[in-house]
Amino acid sequence: MGHRFVEIAFTDSVRALQEALGSRAGYAAMDEGEDSNHMLSVREADFIQARDSFYMASVSETGWPYVQHRGGPPGFVRVLDEQTLGFADFRGNSQYVSVGNLRKDERVALFFMDYPSRTRLKLLGRVRLVGPEELELMAELEVADYRAPVERGFLIHIEAFDWNCPQHITPRYTKPEIEALTAPLIEENRALKAARIDVHAARPKVLGDGPLELVVSGVRQLTPRIRAYELRDPSGGTLPAVEAGAHLQVPVRLADGKSAIRHYSICSNSARRDAYEIAVLREDEGAGGSRAVHELFAIGLRLRCGLPQNHFRLHTAARSAVLIAGGIGITPIKAMAQALGARGNAMQLHYAGRSGSEMAFRDRLLREFADDVRIYRSAEGERMDVERILSAAPDDAVFYVCGPGRLIDAVTRAATALNIDPERVHVERFAANVSPDARPVEVELRRSGQQLRVSAHQSILDAMLEAGVDVPFSCGVGNCKSCAVKVLGGEPEHRDSVLSATEREDYRLMCPCVSRATSAHLVLDI
Repeated sequence: MGHRFVEIAFTDSVRALQEALGSRAGYAAMDEGEDSNHMLSVREADFIQARDSFYMASVSETGWPYVQHRGGPPGFVRVLDEQTLGFADFRGNSQYVSVGNLRKDERVALFFMDYPSRTRLKLLGRVRLVGPEELELMAELEVADYRAPVERGFLIHIEAFDWNCPQHITPRYTKPEIEALTAPLIEENRALKAARIDVHAARPKVLGDGPLELVVSGVRQLTPRIRAYELRDPSGGTLPAVEAGAHLQVPVRLADGKSAIRHYSICSNSARRDAYEIAVLREDEGAGGSRAVHELFAIGLRLRCGLPQNHFRLHTAARSAVLIAGGIGITPIKAMAQALGARGNAMQLHYAGRSGSEMAFRDRLLREFADDVRIYRSAEGERMDVERILSAAPDDAVFYVCGPGRLIDAVTRAATALNIDPERVHVERFAANVSPDARPVEVELRRSGQQLRVSAHQSILDAMLEAGVDVPFSCGVGNCKSCAVKVLGGEPEHRDSVLSATEREDYRLMCPCVSRATSAHLVLDI
């Protein structure tokens, strides 16, 4: 049985278009395996009950869809069980288009939006209208202390749902939300001034302004330069579900007092809901984020993080996997190995590092997956032969690579030489893929009407942000395509790890966070 949402939404014409535009392979795994996307989990229930509005589309007798906005106090939509939503229909205008449509066709589509977190949940279901005579059920749907008159109730049986990626969702904040987000920082600034404490020496109690509050509940020294940080809900609650390969956007305070965001892979078992764990390699010659974590993150520190995101997902089919990690790149790979082991997928794990004492989780991985793990220690002359690894893999194996740029580049070159389908090779970079022979480039922003001179040591994204251009972005290293923009002129030099050949060649997209140009001039549609 396949993914229920796919059965409903992916019609023959939709599938034909996916095939023509090169995205069909990415969805093929959704046609197989056990489906759970009609049963709401804690993640979906919490998300829905935190919303104060949603959009609902019904179908009229003319065949036209009708979209209506529904609103109320947060939590007015009730999750009654894992397949049922309910809400009170407050009296509004008197057109009654949606209600009239539903008397003839019970099907609806719903969109729940979280603009600040750039997250959306779409559901397909069937509606039963609840009349005022059903007193007990109406009482369950009514919202206490909300004075709007109630005309009827809606019960929605969920047929399928799916989460959408954050691309093109513009963050929006109300004035109370902004005040709530900035209040801790304002208070911290006031307290520091009052105490006349040097901001560089002060150990913060709270960092960040994201929607997910976590507390550092444990610190472990994994290697001389790598520490693991256990993060829990401050009240002991259940954390949002994640899949292997997900990462957290973690707030840090740099040495100059400025705030910044760093992306760290969640390396704990993805089945856990009580805690996340991240592992951070201290790089004294880096940009300062890892030093700040090692120096300031202590038990009791509260972090207001962004919600977990995943641009490095595992396939869902029963195909085998080859995992390749170098150094701190083991963090997402460890979680992937545990997820594959729990599913029973065949797996190989190849892990390279300088020495055994500097390889985080080495002993644990050898204990859990002894027959499937190969360790390479460069200090002892052990080298990873990526071409041999790729050529010896099963014909249907999917490859996942994370580590230094030279390792990722070696794997992608070997895959190309062996004619391995690029759709089977997934990579995640921790740093931008910088070319030592990068040249300056002139960039014209057609819609913004600006001309930018991008230096050899500056990304096009950074140049746009410095010029005040409002451009969406997330990872900054070419993993997520949140910043992807259309090229109107010139020839881009692609260095991202996420755009497909169709997106690059037919749609003319590029990721300005890492990609540059082979021409001296680029024209971008922004």
